[in-house]
Amino acid sequence: MQPLRDAELGASTFFASPLPHDVCGSNGLPLTPNSIKILGRFQILKTITHPRLCQYVDITRGKHERLVIVAEHYEKSLKDFLKQGKAVSPEKVLQVAYEVLEGLEFMNKHGMVHRALSPNNVLLDCDKVKLAKFGLYHMTDHGADVDFPIGYPSYLPPEVIAQGCFYSSNPSIIEAPLPSGPKTDVWSLGVLLFELCAVRSQRCMDDIITVLAEEHGCLDTIKVSLLFLMDRLSSLPTPAELLGDSVFESISCQYTPYQSPVRLFAAAPRCAHLQLPEDISELCKDDGENYLAERAIDEVYHLWCLAGGDLEKELTNQEIIQSKPPICTLPRFILEDGEPFGQGRDRSFLLDDTTVTLSLNQLKNRLKDVAGETYYPLLEDEQPSLPQSNSSNELSATVTLPLIIRERDTEYQLTRIVLFDRLLKAYPYKKNQVWKEARVDIPPLLRGLAWAALLGVEGDIRSKYDGIDKDTPIPTDRQIEVDIPRCHQYDELLSSPQGHIKFRRVLKAWVVSHPDLVYWQGLDSLCAPFLYLNFSNEALAYACMSAFIPKYLYNFFLKDNSHVIQEYLTVFSQMIAFHDPELSNHLNEIGFIPDLYAIPWFLTMFTHVFPLHKIFHLWDTLLLGNSSFPFCIGVAILQQLRDRLLANGFNECILLFSDLPEIDIERCVRESINLFCWTPKSATYRQHAQPNKPASDSNSFRKTPSYYSSEYQDLTKTDLSREPLKLSELKAEVSPRISVEDLIDLCELSGPAYFKTPVKRARTGKPKILAVDIRSLEDFSRGHIPGSINIPYTSTFGPEGELLQCPVTSTLAGYRFRVIVILSSIMTNFATHLLKVNFPRVCVLDGGMNKMKSTGLLTVPSPQI
Repeated sequence: MQPLRDAELGASTFFASPLPHDVCGSNGLPLTPNSIKILGRFQILKTITHPRLCQYVDITRGKHERLVIVAEHYEKSLKDFLKQGKAVSPEKVLQVAYEVLEGLEFMNKHGMVHRALSPNNVLLDCDKVKLAKFGLYHMTDHGADVDFPIGYPSYLPPEVIAQGCFYSSNPSIIEAPLPSGPKTDVWSLGVLLFELCAVRSQRCMDDIITVLAEEHGCLDTIKVSLLFLMDRLSSLPTPAELLGDSVFESISCQYTPYQSPVRLFAAAPRCAHLQLPEDISELCKDDGENYLAERAIDEVYHLWCLAGGDLEKELTNQEIIQSKPPICTLPRFILEDGEPFGQGRDRSFLLDDTTVTLSLNQLKNRLKDVAGETYYPLLEDEQPSLPQSNSSNELSATVTLPLIIRERDTEYQLTRIVLFDRLLKAYPYKKNQVWKEARVDIPPLLRGLAWAALLGVEGDIRSKYDGIDKDTPIPTDRQIEVDIPRCHQYDELLSSPQGHIKFRRVLKAWVVSHPDLVYWQGLDSLCAPFLYLNFSNEALAYACMSAFIPKYLYNFFLKDNSHVIQEYLTVFSQMIAFHDPELSNHLNEIGFIPDLYAIPWFLTMFTHVFPLHKIFHLWDTLLLGNSSFPFCIGVAILQQLRDRLLANGFNECILLFSDLPEIDIERCVRESINLFCWTPKSATYRQHAQPNKPASDSNSFRKTPSYYSSEYQDLTKTDLSREPLKLSELKAEVSPRISVEDLIDLCELSGPAYFKTPVKRARTGKPKILAVDIRSLEDFSRGHIPGSINIPYTSTFGPEGELLQCPVTSTLAGYRFRVIVILSSIMTNFATHLLKVNFPRVCVLDGGMNKMKSTGLLTVPSPQI
């Protein structure tokens, strides 16, 4: 969006038409409120940026169908010229005409008409024209969703007035007026310019309709005149044609044609910010207001809200919103048939054209201690380094606070927004730094673009999306139509008709562009977060979803996906046993297997389980991890419900998951990361996971690391990698396997380890992994892994599977909460017995000691002398 600069933020309000409560649509569902329809149409207006148009910023929905619009605003307007009554030079009239036509032409290119053109809505920014409220006609569906007319009678063309005068001879037929075209605005501009030229005194011109009525004397004569004028209106030129007229030859050379900037991911335009001055010390002497003025309008409004800004309060203070005691709204009396009397029409439900300027003083006061360097962060390899901000200590403390608090902290969000804005402008060259900062948190204002960067979205996504046929009927259309009205419809944006249209287009684009995959129920839920964050950029929503699915849901949407899902659920069962054997044992005993509850979790990556605001925080972390991270999220959810699950049987667990209790999503994220760090990377190996694609050296900077460990699927499979198992064999094993190469890395037997995080050693300095060799002492003496301990299988468990009390089992108990790797020459039930006595983090070496012998890393104990 454009920077704020000399503009202000203005708020205006109106009511949408109320709908009857007892009427349903053709699909049997309640009618969508008109205010939600308007809210959906409004979103496209935020992407329309032009020097002659006031930027739309936000829309909020209040009680009783009230809508509040926030947009760029200027106090000075063309109405001031008319009030002053001073003569206007021909040059000034030409300038106004040309600049208004520039704005109208740009609107027409986007299929929009102003329809409310008047001196009130022609604002002036340093004598340059800015058209205000140009989207009212569009967002209200040409006035169909409101009870007031769009436009000012004095400036409306005759055809529009005639539509309000002539009705069908059949009173039961209500004919909707035809939408106005570009020539409507040309007529309004002509009247406006005529007024501008005709002003000679303090008295403005009388209303045109009044003049006509006085001249002709009766309504019939007016109708005849209007019909005549309507015939003449068809010959009016369009704004684009007028701009090329010879009358503007003398000034057209002073204007450079507007070129929409090419932006990241072809997203909503965001204006480039100021370049860093050469002398930063001189910049820091300013009072700070100029820094804020150079930020984008949407950023300033977002910060204004965080600083305590309240739209309804501002409008109430200016008496735009007036409360009325409920008793005063009751009719004086009601007839037996229900007809009320005694209450006139509430004027507050009509259009109030007032725009209230939102004061930024409170925001500026909050940011007064933020140093100027914060607005111009230097990225790595940029010199010189900036000095620390005055509030840097406070910001450092803020990082440790819960995420929901950080997202509401004005100073902290300013710092994060400015930094991410800078990094995203340098994408993909700063992709790794985007990932690094995202590990701290992602500012909500830039979450959509940040997710696209984390998913590696690049290239001309707009052309690719536009080239997909989204109109030809396909077999899945019916199922999509059924699913959309049930997908996150508590959200006003996604429940709007525009939201449904965009849902349909993005989902169809994905289905058509992936002929080897099919539409499964749940794909709509998966699409919802991307569509919400990129509502006005379908191409980016599609590109993000197309990058997300192969990474986390590879082959989940095959026509026959049973083998993929069954393998996934089996690995998930092993992860439950690995991290929480007591819970795993209980769930297995009562027969409450993941097939009964976890398929919607993973098929939709939890979007079918949690509301959007929780999904945003969950996916902020998910996108930093590899394809095995969802397993850890699933285990973390179960652990929050652990006490209730352990205390209940099968039927109670079914009821519990039919209406999932409240989940602390921040705790879930925190515990998921901890579980992920404790999980050996090969333990979650799946043969149906997406194989890694080798990256060329020239694009090495574009490779993004995963959250704390590297992806298991190596570019080159070696003899020490995990071998795929048949699904039946995999299901027969309760504990996960890890590969020989993974064991070598974890034990640091050779070369540098992959893990450089606390996965390796506990705070006491002891290793977090214990290799348990269960072969006989004789075999152990012939060669074993350095650091491993020998606990023969035959001397560990009793006949009932209980752990025998002996020195070796005492040693094992001392390593109870570390990763225990079972080493053997043949597959045994040793790991299963450990799980039955609730030993956590137990896994088995894939291929056993036979595979380990080929590494040459086994050691033989020195003979005792």
